[in-house]
Amino acid sequence: MSNKPLDKLKDGMISATIWQNETEEGKTRYSVTIARSYTDADDKWHETNSFSTLELLMVSRLAGKAYDRIAEIKAAARAA
Repeated sequence: MSNKPLDKLKDGMISATIWQNETEEGKTRYSVTIARSYTDADDKWHETNSFSTLELLMVSRLAGKAYDRIAEIKAAARAA
């Protein structure tokens, strides 16, 4: 199994990355990491898992989209 993300959703500088993992029992599990990208004083890119009050609604909506995307992935897997 690859360590590559299954999918990545974005809203501005905030992203939700969907991961697929196999359990020891052979079941498929999905997880999501949510991060905000930013540049420092030297214009180097970084990510953080800390969000401002104003960003929380974006995080919430992106989490909902990730949930819906995982449901689509599961449905496609069942149909295959």
